[in-house]
Amino acid sequence: MQLPARRVALSFLAHPDDAEILCGGTLVRLADAGWEIHIATATPGDKGTVSLTADEISCIRREEARAAARAIGAAYHCLEERDVNVVFDRQANQKTIDLFRQIAPTLVFTHPRLDYMLDHEQVHLLARSACFSYAIPNASTLPIVAGSCVPWLYYCDPIEGRDPYTGADARVSTLIDITEQMPRKVEMLACHASQRDWLRSHHGMDEYIDAMQRHSASRGSQAGTRFAEAFSQHRGHPFPQEDLLRELL
Repeated sequence: MQLPARRVALSFLAHPDDAEILCGGTLVRLADAGWEIHIATATPGDKGTVSLTADEISCIRREEARAAARAIGAAYHCLEERDVNVVFDRQANQKTIDLFRQIAPTLVFTHPRLDYMLDHEQVHLLARSACFSYAIPNASTLPIVAGSCVPWLYYCDPIEGRDPYTGADARVSTLIDITEQMPRKVEMLACHASQRDWLRSHHGMDEYIDAMQRHSASRGSQAGTRFAEAFSQHRGHPFPQEDLLRELL
């Protein structure tokens, strides 16, 4: 297959820490291979607290997300939607298209169509829309970056790797070995201390890190490695059909 000349990867997920949990190891591998990495969230995580105001926790979580991105030389972006209020409407759709227009990704990671909370499912729709349309000249008033195109699109695992409506295992097209990258994936996730500390106090253990590693180990057992991340490639018209992740990694 012909690899893209423009090597820009974008993780567009709902909340700060989603990327680190779901595709952090793969982002590390891409960064090490020379790809430009962007981590974007729909919200700043404004409801991820039981003691702070929405503005206070948002400030903390934005900086945590920036720190996690910096750990692999990535840039962080936020659409500034609000937790449990992410919706696919005209305004959010245009904001997403404009973000994609600025970044011009050739590889995108987002949530699957079915997941445990509606913020994730709505971000799935926003990502699909932007992937399809960001390179259309009249889709945005922002200038078109050279090399803009319909990108490779991959869906990350749903939480726990299961269809939330049936409990069945989620369909997977690609498993990426992240065994060597696990320490850096842990480092990225640990940047989100506000969430880690809350769960640690609530559960009495480092469940935030442990749960991520358990799921990565489960996917690793399927791949024949210690740790792996799983993806399902979008192959609808007119998206690329070759499995770019398999070819690269």
